[in-house]
Amino acid sequence: MAEVPDTPPEPAAIDRPWRVRAAVVVTTAVAVGALIGFVIIPAGQKENAHLGMAHAMARAAGLEAGSPAVPQPINTASPIPVSTVSWDPQIMKILASGNTRRGAQIAAQTCAACHGDKGLSQSVGPGPVFPSLAGQSPYAIYKQLHDFRSGARVNQMMTPVSQMLAVPDLAAVAAYYSAASKEYAAIGTRELLGDPAIEKLASEGDSHRALPACLACHVNNAGGPIETPVITGQNQDYLLVQLNAFAGGQRKNDVYGRMRDVAGKLTPQERVALARYFQGTL
Repeated sequence: MAEVPDTPPEPAAIDRPWRVRAAVVVTTAVAVGALIGFVIIPAGQKENAHLGMAHAMARAAGLEAGSPAVPQPINTASPIPVSTVSWDPQIMKILASGNTRRGAQIAAQTCAACHGDKGLSQSVGPGPVFPSLAGQSPYAIYKQLHDFRSGARVNQMMTPVSQMLAVPDLAAVAAYYSAASKEYAAIGTRELLGDPAIEKLASEGDSHRALPACLACHVNNAGGPIETPVITGQNQDYLLVQLNAFAGGQRKNDVYGRMRDVAGKLTPQERVALARYFQGTL
């Protein structure tokens, strides 16, 4: 009697083990993903977000409103522009006019008591620190006056004074002080002696912290923006106050946030040493 050949297995029977394995792999992946997404990550974030585990898991699952992992401070700053100064032809003409009668009159009546008749501040001891204007360009003086007037920079003494004057008058004062102080140009070329590390920071910067050299902009004929002030020879107490204000964000009238970025990267000790360094000696 002839043998009957075996019946080949059904295709469904062949695929069944692979389907089981695929289902196991997918189920495992989903379970691991759920464990990571809804348990492990929330467990790591709950401390920084000041949440309980249940709230952290519910937030991860979308059942509660999300929030940053670290609580963010509420910004209460008013939306004042950094600086609204403009260099229109009329202002540029006034700034180039030099020691005019109008500028001298306003300076004598309004400014000389604090900044001197030639821009040499005599502030010493406790109390307000007045910067010297001697050796500054008219553009540097005008920008700060305009910022005080617009509210981009705030000072309890300078804000009302600047707001009392018209914009052309601010330019006339800036032109006067720049021209009147030319005989004191040495104030911007004082001998700078200090710690070698501070000298290097001032002249070369620090590439590791993306800090540019101070002297690349803040010295006569440096070639930086026209409104950049000269800081060599400036009162060290005034310089320190401004560096700390930039670092802390209290002063915000620096274009593109340059000084806030620089000052914020300096240590408190470096800010003190730089202020002392740039006052220099004659």
